[in-house]
Amino acid sequence: MTIEQQIEQFLSVPVFGVVGASTNRDKYGNKVLRCYQQSGRRVIPVHPNEQQIEDLDCVASVADLPAEVKSISIITPPQITEKVVKQAVVHGIENIWMQEGSESPAAVDYCEKQGLNVIADGSCVLVVLRCYEH
Repeated sequence: MTIEQQIEQFLSVPVFGVVGASTNRDKYGNKVLRCYQQSGRRVIPVHPNEQQIEDLDCVASVADLPAEVKSISIITPPQITEKVVKQAVVHGIENIWMQEGSESPAAVDYCEKQGLNVIADGSCVLVVLRCYEH
């Protein structure tokens, strides 16, 4: 698959998860969450210590996401990403987009070996969805 096809597959789902969602509007974990909202997509923030982010109810981990979530954006440090992708496989996630800086060779390799659609080439969901700060 080309990167364009991978992105199209990632975006074709009804609901997205954002792992590493943040209450801090300056952090990418918040910007990505708001980008999904601004583009009219349903999104669920994943954060172990927050109840709500941007008026959306949070879940504590990937394992707590509803079954309809098949695509997740990951905005976490690489060592956390490596744990998240293992939870994602167990939970039935099919598409993973690692924002730049969250990827690790081990996490990408694991996803590919599990047959997941993994985007970890530096592509940014904020650019693809045309979300810019106003």
